[in-house]
Amino acid sequence: MLENLSINPELGSDDTDPETVTRMIILGPKANVSESEIVHALHLLDLPLTIKNTCYGSMVSGKEKDVIKAIKEIRKMDPNNIFTKARGFPPGDPRRCRAHRLGPREGFHQMEDEFKLLGDISDALSNRKEVNIEKDEPIDVDDFKDIVKESLNDKKNK
Repeated sequence: MLENLSINPELGSDDTDPETVTRMIILGPKANVSESEIVHALHLLDLPLTIKNTCYGSMVSGKEKDVIKAIKEIRKMDPNNIFTKARGFPPGDPRRCRAHRLGPREGFHQMEDEFKLLGDISDALSNRKEVNIEKDEPIDVDDFKDIVKESLNDKKNK
């Protein structure tokens, strides 16, 4: 079993290519599509990608331009409920795959906490509102001096 925990796993040349990127596609809790529908749609794109079905959505690995193209197409299925996040390791990498690590992988608990926010983010994306933020102007130096003097006087009188 220790051989599965090797820090130098034998990966394919595509997996070690610096131009290969891996992205996680995460379905929010209010998603109108399933993990299997996402994977099916990714396969139908017929792009040179490695696609892995996961409990949270899927993982897509390949050349960056192909991965970005796939994500843009997939997000059209449910734009306010499909999220994506970079992953530093290819699908099935034994250094990160929980089947090889005998427990949750690093980053799982972070993703679990992030998932809790996705419903609120979906709602915000679905109900966009115009927001105007007023920028506070700096206080005049003389006004600030007066406030400090007044505050010190109040303190003395107590």
